[in-house]
Amino acid sequence: MYTRRAWLASAAGFAAVVVTGRAAAAAPRAEHELLVYKSPTCGCCKLWVDHMTASGFRATVRDEMNLNPMKAELGIPAKLQSCHTALVGGYLVEGHVPADVVLDLLERKPDALGLVVPGMPMGSPGMEGPRKDPYDVLLLRRDGSTSVFARR
Repeated sequence: MYTRRAWLASAAGFAAVVVTGRAAAAAPRAEHELLVYKSPTCGCCKLWVDHMTASGFRATVRDEMNLNPMKAELGIPAKLQSCHTALVGGYLVEGHVPADVVLDLLERKPDALGLVVPGMPMGSPGMEGPRKDPYDVLLLRRDGSTSVFARR
């Protein structure tokens, strides 16, 4: 049985910021460890992971056939769910949340479970296509309530 505490504890090693150690002319770049749970057959999830890694996140991917028990235990209401769930810096990230918004979350450190983009909006990272629909990135609070964290 999955529990919110167990999932977040298992991701604790992914919450730390590490320095890349590159000997570049620019200042060292901090990378955030991202633990992603997704279906093994979902192409848009892979594209979202590619978006996140291109933005400096280090991703570990775990393919799961059924993510619903984990999402329920993490406290993600069914109406807010999407196709993949990630853990980073003690927060959950549900769905096609843009990398810059995740970085903003990690910098601001609100008292919340994390960020959600319900469904799979066209034009969001991993869902690029012929059109870009407007969508909201929601902050999911510990009591299950939400507020708009960013608009895209």
